Parts: sequence; C-alpha cells; structure tokens
Amino acid sequence: MKQVVYQSVVYKEGKYYVAQCLNVDVSSFGKTEQEAIANLREALELYLEDAPIIDTTTVVEYPTVHALRLQHA
Repeated sequence: MKQVVYQSVVYKEGKYYVAQCLNVDVSSFGKTEQEAIANLREALELYLEDAPIIDTTTVVEYPTVHALRLQHA
C-alpha cells in the first residue's frame, strides 16, 4: 500500500481548533490542536474510503496565509 502525505492547516475559531486538509476538501475540529488533527485523520480516512479514484497526491508546497478584506452588504 502506498503512503501519501497530506498537508493541513490548523487554526483557532472561537473555542475550537479547525484542521483543514489542503489537498482535498476535508476538515474537522477539536478542543485542542491534537484533537483536531486526530479528527481530521479519521475524516480523511473515511473520505478516501468512499471517494472515487482520483489523484489526491497534489503536492502543496510552502502554503502562505493571506487576509482578504471584502465589503459586503
């Protein structure tokens, strides 16, 4: 079985930590960073179990965070 590395980002939103995968559109959360990452791992495993065969090996190199200011009604 081939091992694939998935990149993720973790940030705090309110009282929870959110872990979001950068390779596929999957995220999860937890009360701690470690819990959020563990929950993301489980969510990814479940997602990939039922996902159609697609190339999820896109390499995400050196992601940066940008703040965007938008005006809305």
